[in-house]
Amino acid sequence: MRILALFAAACTLTAADNAREIVRKSVQLMDQNLVTARNYTFLERTETREFDGGGRVKSHKIELFDVTLLEGSPYRRLVGKDDHPLSPEEQRNEEKKLQESIAQRQKETPEQRARRIAEWEKRRQREREPLAEIPDAFDFRITGEEVLEGRPAWVLEATPHPGYHARSALAQYFPKFRGRLWVDKGDNQWVKTEAEAMDNLWWGLFLARLNKGARLNIQMTRVNDEVWLPRRVDAQGSGRLALFKRLSLASQTTFSEYRKFQAESRIVAVTPP
Repeated sequence: MRILALFAAACTLTAADNAREIVRKSVQLMDQNLVTARNYTFLERTETREFDGGGRVKSHKIELFDVTLLEGSPYRRLVGKDDHPLSPEEQRNEEKKLQESIAQRQKETPEQRARRIAEWEKRRQREREPLAEIPDAFDFRITGEEVLEGRPAWVLEATPHPGYHARSALAQYFPKFRGRLWVDKGDNQWVKTEAEAMDNLWWGLFLARLNKGARLNIQMTRVNDEVWLPRRVDAQGSGRLALFKRLSLASQTTFSEYRKFQAESRIVAVTPP
């Protein structure tokens, strides 16, 4: 019986190590994935609902953006509102802003252009920093397999690792979350993510609070058999802002019409008639 108990414990530890290694490898591949993702333009549709204290919709907004690279860094152009095209006046305003941005970026010196792109890369790097801590911040357990995007994927459960100490600012909130990951077995890339807050989260010396129960779901899609890109992001939660204003929001962002920038990018500079 002792031998069997030791064998069972060894199998449990091995399974946990394998799950952590799957996640560690997938996180390492993210940087390569993000480099390839820079070559794509896309449409981004964001739908946001704000609720009152009784759970009724207080405001509802839908915006559609065309996102492309403009002189080395992204440019988001509003192209629709509430699932309708912009009015002629709004189109003129957006076109004016686009032309001004094109002119401004084309006038940059090589040093100014390099600085602008470096600042954008720096922001992206800050967003990526917490991801490197995920393999150490959570304990993982393989709970099964599912087929997503027509491909087999591991399903992993993630719970906070006891005694974990964050190295970056955003990672300090990891111990208050639990979730599940779906990792493609062929590419070792994240296909789907579900996360839930297990406790209230505070920011800025109690200036903002996100309540327990907030959820974030992310779904990815494989594009051109070379890169995994976001397909849908759902977020919902409630909280307070500056301890006075109560907020209850739900948002859904979908991404579509991915096109490779070099060969299929949209024309963003339009000569006025």
